[in-house]
Amino acid sequence: MASATCGLSRREFLAFVSGSAAGLLLHGADAFGQGQKDKARPNFLWISAEDLSPDLGCCGDKYAVTPNLDAFASQGVRYDRAFSHAGVCAPSRSGIITGMYPTTIGTQHMRCQGVPPHYVKCFPEYLRASGYYCTNNAKTDYQFDCPRTVWDECSAAAHWRNRPKDKPFFAVINFTTTHESRIRDRSAEMTKQLVRLGSGQRHDPAKAQLPPYYPDTPKVREDWARYYDLVTLLDRQVKEVLDQLEADGLAEDTIVWFWGDHGRGLPRAKRWVYDSGSRVPLIVRVPEKWRAAAAPDNPDALKPGIANDELIAFVDFAPTLLSLAGVEIPKRMQGRAFLGRQRGKPREYVYGARDRMDEAYDLIRTVRDRQFRYIRNYMWHVSRAQTIAYMDQMPTMQEMRRLHAEGKLQGPQTQYFEPTKPIEELYDTVADPHEVNNLAGDPKYKDVLERMRQAHSLWSHETMDVGLIPEPLFDELKRPGGKFASVSDPVFIKFAGNKEEGGTLTIACATLGSSIAWRIGGDPKDSDGWNLYVKPVLLKPGEVLYAQACRLGFHDSGVAAFRMGDAVVDKPEPTHVDHWEDKSDLAGLRQRLAKVKDLDFGGPNATTSFLAHLKDTKPAVRYWSVVGLHAWTKYPVDLAMAKPAVTTMLEDSSMVVRVAAAHAMCDWGEERVGLPILAEALQNPTDKTRMFAMVALEKIGEKARPVLPQIQAAAKDSDECVVRVAKTALSRLERR
Repeated sequence: MASATCGLSRREFLAFVSGSAAGLLLHGADAFGQGQKDKARPNFLWISAEDLSPDLGCCGDKYAVTPNLDAFASQGVRYDRAFSHAGVCAPSRSGIITGMYPTTIGTQHMRCQGVPPHYVKCFPEYLRASGYYCTNNAKTDYQFDCPRTVWDECSAAAHWRNRPKDKPFFAVINFTTTHESRIRDRSAEMTKQLVRLGSGQRHDPAKAQLPPYYPDTPKVREDWARYYDLVTLLDRQVKEVLDQLEADGLAEDTIVWFWGDHGRGLPRAKRWVYDSGSRVPLIVRVPEKWRAAAAPDNPDALKPGIANDELIAFVDFAPTLLSLAGVEIPKRMQGRAFLGRQRGKPREYVYGARDRMDEAYDLIRTVRDRQFRYIRNYMWHVSRAQTIAYMDQMPTMQEMRRLHAEGKLQGPQTQYFEPTKPIEELYDTVADPHEVNNLAGDPKYKDVLERMRQAHSLWSHETMDVGLIPEPLFDELKRPGGKFASVSDPVFIKFAGNKEEGGTLTIACATLGSSIAWRIGGDPKDSDGWNLYVKPVLLKPGEVLYAQACRLGFHDSGVAAFRMGDAVVDKPEPTHVDHWEDKSDLAGLRQRLAKVKDLDFGGPNATTSFLAHLKDTKPAVRYWSVVGLHAWTKYPVDLAMAKPAVTTMLEDSSMVVRVAAAHAMCDWGEERVGLPILAEALQNPTDKTRMFAMVALEKIGEKARPVLPQIQAAAKDSDECVVRVAKTALSRLERR
C-alpha cells in the first residue's frame, strides 16, 4: 500500500484524492519516522535458515556440531521460546514480512495467492521510507508477488555492500542449506559438500537420538544424521557472513539476528504445529553501543551470552525491527515489539495454524504458553497421514509408511497413522517435550485445558480468523471470477518549479492501499533502481520520471512517464475495489461457522443441530454442516435422519456444498448419486473446487473407479495440486 496512505481511513483517503495531498504527505512522514533520518541508527542483518529447529550446540543439543553459531550465541541473546505461527515456509514468511497473522489476512493456505487488506504492507517499506537501504538475498515466498516497492534489491546478488555511502541498511540473507529437499539429496554435488566437513564434523547415524514417534531403522537414522550434517554446513556459511560484516568494519554498528523459518524438514516436524514444527532458534546480537536504545529499561538484558525465556512469535519480528529503527509501529500490526522503545508487554501465549499443505487439506489451530500446548483439530476426521507427494519423497516418511503397512509400528510411532485425530490435544512440553502424551482427556488437567481452549477462542475471534471459510469460497471472495484486480496508473498532480530550472513533482495513485515506485531515467523494464515514493521528487530539465503503483495481491499498474513541460492533473480519479474484508457480514459469518464447529464436541448427539444448519443462507455454514453429518453419522438411527437431508444438498446452489454432500453419499453407499456430482465438479472453472472434488474421489478409494476416465483427465489439470491428488488416486486404482 502507498507509503502516503499507510494506516489511513477511507475518509482520509478520499480527502487525499480530493486534493488534500499536503496533509497526506505529513501523515506519511509521521508514520514512517521521517524525523529519524538525521539521527544515528543501527544497521540490521537477518540471517535466516530454512527448516531448522533449535538443534544447535548452544541450545543444549550434544549431537550438534555448530561451533560458529555457538560462538555467535555467546556474543548475543538466545531466545529459547521463539515460535513460528506455521510449520511451513510460505505462511510463515507471510506473517514475518507483514507482522500480521496469515489467518487474518487470508494467506494461510500453502502457496495461495493472497489479497491482503489495504492497510497491510511489507514492513521494509517503512524502513525504506525512513532512510534505510533494504536488501533481500533472495527468497520471498510471501503468498503474494513481492512489489518492487518493498526492497531496494531483491536477488541473489543483493548485499549491504551495494548501498549508497553512509546509508543505514537492513539486509536479509537466507540460506536453503538445511531445507527438507537437501536431506534426501543424494547427488554427487551434495556428497561433495558434505565431504568438505571433514573429520569430527560428520554425524554418526548410530549415535542419533531419535524422537519416539520415529521407527528406529538405518534409513531414518541416516536422514537424521544428514540433517545435522547440513546444520553444520549452515554453521560455516553463517560465519562467512559474519566475517564479511567484521571485515567491513560494521559489526559494532549492526544488530544481527539469526533464525530458522520453522521446524526441521522431517516428518511430524515440518508442516505441523507441534514444537518440532514451530519452535525455532533465535539469536540476536546487539552491539554494546546500541543496548541502551534496544533495552532502555534494562540494557544488561542484552549482555553477551544471555538466555531469554520469554515467548516470541514471528509476527513480533516486524514491529521489533521498526521499534529498534525508531519507526512508529502501525496500529494494525498484530505483533508486539520485544526490543526497542516501543517494547510491548511480554506474551502469555503464542499461536499457530495449519491449513492446506500442498494438496492435503487440514485445519488446525494451536496455542502455546511457557509449558503447555493446546491443539484444536477442526478437521479431526482426517488422518495426520494424508499423502503429500513432496513430503513422501523423504526416506523417513517412506519408512514410516512401509512399516505401518506391515503392522510393525508401535507406541507413539502409530499416532501419525491413526484414522482420525482427537478434537483437542493438550501437551505438557516440559514433561513431554516430544508431545506424544495427550492430556486433553485427563481430569487433572481440566483447568489447563479450559484456559487454553478459551485463549484459542479469544485469539480466533480477535484476529478475525478466516480459516473456516472453505478455500474455494474464500478465493471467490478475495478475487471474484478468479480475476486479479489491477492498481490504477499513478498520476502527476503538482509541479513546483519551472521548465528551465526544474522542480519537485507530486505523484498520486487512486487505488486505496497502493505504493508508488519511481525512478529517473534508465530502462523502466529493469527491476532494480526504483525508489519508494514518500515525498515530491526533484526533477531536472531533460530528465524523465517514471512511476508505477503496486498493491499486495493486485497486478501492478502501468508505468507512467513525466517530462518537463508535461501537464499535471488536479487529482486522480477515485477508484473503489471491493475487498473480501469489507463484506458487511464477514464477522457474522465467522460467528456462525464457529457455532457449527462447536458441535464437534457434541458428537453423534449433534445430528439434529447439524441438520438445522443445512438451511443457513451461507454456503460455508451449509458446507461444514454436511461435513459434520458425514463425520459423525455412525449409527443407523442417525443415518436415517441424515441421508435424506444430505441428499437434498446434492442440488445446493454452491458446488462446494454439493461436493461435500456427494462425498458423504458415496461413503454411505450411494455412489450412484454421488459420483456424477464429483465428476461434474472436476470440470468446474475454479481450481480449488476441482481440488475439493478430487480430494473426495481420492478418499473414497475403490468406489471412484466408475469415474476413472475423469480422474485420468484430472491428472493433466492446470492446477498442480489437483494433478497431485489425481495421481495419488490413480496410483491406487490402477494397481488393483
